[in-house]
Amino acid sequence: MFSPLVTTQWLQENLDNKRLVLIDASMATVIGKEPIVYDRPMWIPGSYQVDLEGGLCDTESSQIHAFPTEKQVTEEARRLGITAESLVVVYDNQGIYSAPRAWWIFRAMGIKHVFVLDGGLPQWLAERREVVFAPVANAATPGNFIANLDHNRVQDSAYVLHHLENDRVTIIDARSRARFLAQMPEPRPGVRGGHIPGSCNLPFTEVLEGYRFKPASELVATLTSLAPALQSGNGNPVVFSCGSGITACIILLAAELAGYDQLSLYDGSWADWGSDESLPVSN
Repeated sequence: MFSPLVTTQWLQENLDNKRLVLIDASMATVIGKEPIVYDRPMWIPGSYQVDLEGGLCDTESSQIHAFPTEKQVTEEARRLGITAESLVVVYDNQGIYSAPRAWWIFRAMGIKHVFVLDGGLPQWLAERREVVFAPVANAATPGNFIANLDHNRVQDSAYVLHHLENDRVTIIDARSRARFLAQMPEPRPGVRGGHIPGSCNLPFTEVLEGYRFKPASELVATLTSLAPALQSGNGNPVVFSCGSGITACIILLAAELAGYDQLSLYDGSWADWGSDESLPVSN
């Protein structure tokens, strides 16, 4: 499999695959879209649950939703039974929302075979596939994967500031246009309105169609219209931002589907940049 996505049909056919590690990375809070609310929690059979605000978040950092440490990811991988041969599939209960964040964490930490379920739980339910009402707690056999962060995949404000005048580096913000243009207040106290100077706006909802990603051809057209550097194809660095580093991963994954490489996440995103008075802001 070369795509970072798998279909519900593929997953159905591989639920008994001994290499499969199926992970629900849903979050309790959904920002930027109308959340899907369930009468009761449910999971695809065989799913583990991960916590993007706990076990996969550096809670000792001052940043909101800070990227986890190598130690945290190693411990989670052990709990989930992940090895070098595992096929890790991540999904969430909103279709496409927080699963790309977990996908990028695992990718950045060195897990080679990690994928997102296109459409997630809503697509699975729409096709009337089986669900269960409790996740699997821990793997019967602990995993032996050891996390090793590729620092080129995760950036900070210093990197972004240094490259503001670099025409080859494109910064794409996944927040709504109203937030990007400071036409509505930020949801977090103490965070200024506006955006990183020179950044482009691509609300994450614009790369989705229903519960799933739009076709690659449409994603290519959308991305190439944003900035001159993106029209020359892959090879130029692209940095993705949002409110706190969650939905940025949706458009990052869309860019990979469109064939771009040299992709990285500004993990602090606007919650970090907008709260630092020393950093410039555009409206």
